[in-house]
Amino acid sequence: MSAEIVNLRQFKKKQARSDKDRQAEQNRISFGRTKNEKQLTRALNDKAERAHDQGRIDKNDDAE
Repeated sequence: MSAEIVNLRQFKKKQARSDKDRQAEQNRISFGRTKNEKQLTRALNDKAERAHDQGRIDKNDDAE
């Protein structure tokens, strides 16, 4: 009936690494995008902003 002897310091370090790895995996799922995906999103947002600005009516032009 001998219990396994565990070094508490090593156990805490192992647990902390495990928690960090779990958090890193979650972050990769949530925030991980390739460079091409980021560039595509940025390009689409720029295009939409330009199209929106082209349709804008300035109030100052109507007053003159």
